[in-house]
Order: sequence, then structure tokens, then C-alpha cells
Amino acid sequence: MTGGKIRRLLAGLTLVLALCAGVRTADAQYNKDYFFWVGRRYMLNKDYQEAIRTLNTLLRVDEEAYEGYFLRGIAKFNLNDLIGAEADFTIAIDKNPVYTLAYTYRAITRLRLGNYDDALNDFQEAIELRPDLPGPYYSRGITRLLNQQFEEAIADFDQFILQENKVADAYIGRGEAYLNLRDTVRACEDFDRAVRTNREYPASYNRRGTLYMQQQRFAEAEADFDRAIRCDSSYLFSFFNRALVYANTNRPMQALADFDRVLELDSTNSLTYFNRALLRTQIGDYNRALDDYNQVALYAPGNVLVYFNRATLYTQLGDLENAERDYTRAIELYPDFANAYINRSNLRYALRNPEGAKADREIAQRKIADFRSRLSDSTYSIYADTTQRFDRLLSFDNKFSGGSFERIASRNAGDEHMRLMPLYKFTLRRPDTALVARPRRYYLQRVEDFKKRVDNPYLSLTARESDLPADTLMALDKRYAQELRSERSSWTVLFERGISQSLIKQYTNAINTFTQAIEENPSNPFLYLNRSTTRAEMIDFISSIGESYQRISIDPDPANRLMNNPGRTYDYDEAIADLNKAIKLFPDFAHAYYNRANLLALSGQLPEAFEDYTRAVELNPDFAEAYYNRGLIQIFMKDTRKGCLDISKAGELGIEGAYELLRLYAVQQESSPNPT
Repeated sequence: MTGGKIRRLLAGLTLVLALCAGVRTADAQYNKDYFFWVGRRYMLNKDYQEAIRTLNTLLRVDEEAYEGYFLRGIAKFNLNDLIGAEADFTIAIDKNPVYTLAYTYRAITRLRLGNYDDALNDFQEAIELRPDLPGPYYSRGITRLLNQQFEEAIADFDQFILQENKVADAYIGRGEAYLNLRDTVRACEDFDRAVRTNREYPASYNRRGTLYMQQQRFAEAEADFDRAIRCDSSYLFSFFNRALVYANTNRPMQALADFDRVLELDSTNSLTYFNRALLRTQIGDYNRALDDYNQVALYAPGNVLVYFNRATLYTQLGDLENAERDYTRAIELYPDFANAYINRSNLRYALRNPEGAKADREIAQRKIADFRSRLSDSTYSIYADTTQRFDRLLSFDNKFSGGSFERIASRNAGDEHMRLMPLYKFTLRRPDTALVARPRRYYLQRVEDFKKRVDNPYLSLTARESDLPADTLMALDKRYAQELRSERSSWTVLFERGISQSLIKQYTNAINTFTQAIEENPSNPFLYLNRSTTRAEMIDFISSIGESYQRISIDPDPANRLMNNPGRTYDYDEAIADLNKAIKLFPDFAHAYYNRANLLALSGQLPEAFEDYTRAVELNPDFAEAYYNRGLIQIFMKDTRKGCLDISKAGELGIEGAYELLRLYAVQQESSPNPT
């Protein structure tokens, strides 16, 4: 059983207990009871974001409602906002130090975060408070199993099984502990008990079948995987394992069919593509094997074996240039990979580059000699062993590009690009949709006075796009132009015309119009704000026509893929200068700091951007977009914990995309990186 699956087993076992537990206090008032009831109903319906919104209302009414923090923590946990969940469970414990469920669930959350020591401390607290509850023993057993404390894990599973002897997962967990103590007899006995406990549970058959496969008892393993698949035809682990059995018993076509089925269930699973590529290579289906390696490189670009094996395949296909390129990439990822130097050396001789070939051969020999001088032949790195082959199929217990087979990460990741929340500006929107629902509205009297002075029913300060149709915008622009030709012309009409021109993408004209308005009213910060956003929008629009434009984006691995586009860059200096002026004229204008932070981030000045986002949330503690963007910046600067806390806060304040981002980051945390 891999860590990802073990951690998921904890959630289901405890969540029902948590939701069914009474959280209503005897002296609760009616509205408090109502919010609890509604929040729990949303959670039972798995509508966790609505649950969070409801519980936010409760906690604004009663900041001491520790049960509310607890329930909100559960909702965040189920949205994979683990850091936010931990924070809420901590508040619940601070407000009620004998809250057993909060200790239990905080422990599970810390386990998911890899913080085993603190998780164990929390389980101990829960057990001391309620030694009669079986759940904490099971959860602590899993934690100790992951923490390599196998004998202690067995003791906890024993205690759990004394009270709950009908839970198959407890026998599986104890069997794993025995297996790690090399007691395969007891491990197999526990896996047998798991099967007898629930004969319709595919995980039991799958785990016992995996043990049989490791013992090369392939017929028994195949029978167990068949049974697991009959229990659940979408249980991809057994399809994957059965494919390994078929491969080991010389039935490659049946193995390929099972790998095909796995990819139907999980189209982004890089380990399956890798294994299918190996099988296709073995049967001589080189072109389709190359297609599979290309998929692996897409979903697992940091894995050295992908490039090494694909280079070998390119060599077989006669494409020596691409083969050399892939060996070079393998060396970049793992500079001690002696095999890659040797193979690239051979290629370079064929490509009439004798100097490069000789250099590669010498490097390989030095690395092999170095490993052998420092380590015994049986333990030195496989990458230095030139007899080592890399065409063996990998089981899902192998780490692959930072994760196990079970870590179904990056689903549809190629289509996900979570970018900075957009700039704020004064724009034209329908009055009934101008405001985004927020827990509290950020009120600035100076902004309200400005809107009253302009006296335009469509005027709104927002980061959202205008919802007015194009013909309406054209009509408004024409009307403002007519007013400017009349005696009623003023800076307010110039401001309105600048907005309408920018909305119909007449950026140069809009900048000129805002400039005229500024000349008539040079002390108004809002005019500078809109000229700044228009300048930035013009840059983005022009650059979008070309190859690419600089924008911070985020892919499945936030820490690795949040980046400034390395292509052409653009100059936001004039737009930033306008914001500097706006801030000088209105030092308490949170939106100006937020906009400047965005432009600084797009310019690559991340520490400065962080400072401006911080100032924005100081001025407006409910500035959801600022928390979100500051979170992205911190993740890129490798302060992932604080970054996730900020994104959690953004989700709490209504940014729905925050939880998707946290989910993507959470799956990356399921296992530590390992190049093999």
C-alpha cells in the first residue's frame, strides 16, 4: 500500500464521524443553530465551498464558535486546502482544548502534510481525551506505518481491531507493517483476513495479489486481480497490476490491453505510458512506443529515464540527432548518469564528432571509477553501473517523477493555466451586476464621492470585464464624443470617453483622452489608475498578436512552473509610474497597490510585488484577489506554506479558483521527488 492510498483511507473513516458528531451547544441561539444546520447540509452534499461561505457568516456573528471553525476545517480538508484546514482546527482547539475530534482531524491533516511528529502528538492527545474511541488508534497506526515505526503501528492496529474487527483496511494496514518487518506469513494472514472481512472490497484482493506477484506466484496474483476487477471495473490499480502479471508471463498483448484500460480511466498517468512504451518497444512497435514516450515527457518532464529510454528508441529508428538531444537532457537532469555519457559517446562517433565522443567516454569512466572507489559494487548508484538495464517495467510502488502510480495528479493539467487575478479599474457595467459578492465590501468614501461626481450609472470600480454589449459601448463612446464637442465638456466626460475607448480597444486614443483629463485635474488619483490599466492592457493586447507575452501562469506544480515567460518581455514602466502618482495622491488606496504589485510581478520584480500585495491587504483585509496573487508570488519564491495560506484565505473570501489551485498543489505534495 502506498502513502497516497493510506492517507486517503483516513479521510473517509473520520469524516463520517466528524459530520455525525453533535456540534451544537445547549445554549446556541436560533440563528447559530441554523447556520450550523445549513453548513453541515452543504457538507453532506459535498458542496464544500457553499459550506465555507455559510460558516463564514456564522463565525462573523460568533467568533467563539469553535464548532464552526472545526466544520470549516473539514470543508477545507475536502477541498485539499490542507494548510487552511490545519489553521481552522488549531483555532477550534485553542477555543476548546478538550475537543477530541479537532485533535484527530488536525492530526490527519498534518499526516497529509507529511508532518508526522506533530500528527502523532495530536493523536496522543485525542487518545488521552477519549481512549474508548477506536478511530484515533487506526489513524495513528497509519501515521506510524508511514513513519517507519512498524511495531508501534501493529500495536495501534491491534487496539483498533479489538474494538472494530470488521474494517478490512485495518488488516491491510497491519499486514503492511508485518511485511515491512519481513514477516510475510503474518502479512499474508492479514491480507487473507481483509478479504474475508469484505469479499466485495477490491483493495484487499489487490494487496494480496501484489504480494503474490512479488513472490512470483503469478497464477494466484492474477486470480486476485481478476476478482478485484469484478468487484470494481474501474479499479485501475488491479488493471495495472494484472498487466504486470501478463508481461511477466509472456502475454504482451493482454498486458497492453490492460494498460490501455488504465489510460482510459486516467489519461494522464505517466507511469502507464512509460510501461506501455517499454512493452511496445519489446514487440517492435517502435512508432507507437515513441508516441507513448512523448506522453511521458509531457506529464513527467523531470524524469531522467524518459529521455534515456526515448534516446535508445530514437537510435533504433535511426534518428541520431534526436537521440543525442535526449541523452543530453538525461545528463542535465542527472549529471552522474554514466550510461547516458557512454551512449552519447557512441552516437557522437556516428555523428562524426570524435572530440565530443572522447570527452563523454572519459567522463563516464571517471564517474564509474569514482562510484566504485567510494561504494561497494552492490550498493553504488545504478546510474554508474554500465551493465544496468532500464527496460524493466515499473510497479506502482516505484516513485516516478516525484510521485507514485496512485498519485493521480495533473488531470487535464495541460489545459490549466491559473494566472494572476486581473487589474482593478473603473469600467462600465450594468448596475445590478457591478458588485461581486464578498463577506464585507471595501468602502472608500473618496471612491464614492468620485463616482457621484462623474454621475454615470454604469461606472464601477472592479476587476471584472464590462458586461455591456459592443453596440452599447459604441453608442456610449459616440455620445461622450458629442458631449466633448459641446460647452458641457469637462474632465469627467474625458474620463468617461477614455473608458469607452479602452473598452473598444482604441488604446492609443484612450491614453490620450485620459492624459487630457489629467491635465485638467492633475490631483485626481483615479485618472492615473485608469491610464495605467489602459497602458498595461495595450501592452498585453499588442503582445498577444505576436509570439507570446509575459504573464505569470501556474501549471500543476506551483513551485516548479510558476514562471515569467522567458520569451519577449514588455515595459510596464509608464503604467507603474502612473500608479506611483496615484498612490502619492491617495496613500490609502488599496487597489492602486494591488495593481502596482501585478505589474511589478509581470516585470519580474517579485519581492517588490509581495510588498505591495501586503500593503493592499493591510488596507483591505478582505481583498481576496490580493491574497490569491500574493500566494502565487510566494509559491514561486519557494515559500509554499505561506503561499498556500494566502490562497486558502482567498478561497475563504470567495475566489473559487483558489481551491482548484490548492488541489493541484496538494497532489504534488503526496510524495517526495525521486528521479527513478
